[in-house]
Amino acid sequence: MVLPDDDSLAAVGTTAAFESVVPHIAVPDVVRTAEHYRDRLGFEIAGYWDGAEVHHDASRPAVFGIVRRGPVAIHLNAGKPRHRPSQAAAGAYDLYFNVDDLSLLDAELRARGAEILEGPTIRPYGRREMVVRDCNGLILAFGEA
Repeated sequence: MVLPDDDSLAAVGTTAAFESVVPHIAVPDVVRTAEHYRDRLGFEIAGYWDGAEVHHDASRPAVFGIVRRGPVAIHLNAGKPRHRPSQAAAGAYDLYFNVDDLSLLDAELRARGAEILEGPTIRPYGRREMVVRDCNGLILAFGEA
């Protein structure tokens, strides 16, 4: 693979700004996972896709779903996860969320019955974080500067 040199990059310019990233996670049950994110983590369910149409009916099958909390969205795809959480490196997170008030989120998630594994605690690198496990065993971290 040949990488472009600085002169070619300068000629192209860089005018496209990234606005966000939306993680796609493979889950064994889209509806169950979406409801978990709603009930335990405070997301809203934006909708499901059954392969033919968009719907909002949890009793119908879904191969895809979207959950949102404020400007943050997560896409849920029916399928076998790419890795089991136990295969991740020690201390690794599957998703990391930046939040503006970790104390408020901590109180909310505890009241919702989320499985809190750790925190809030201040890390050696200066971030205040808490760690949660979702219904599929994914490790979610929430951090505040």
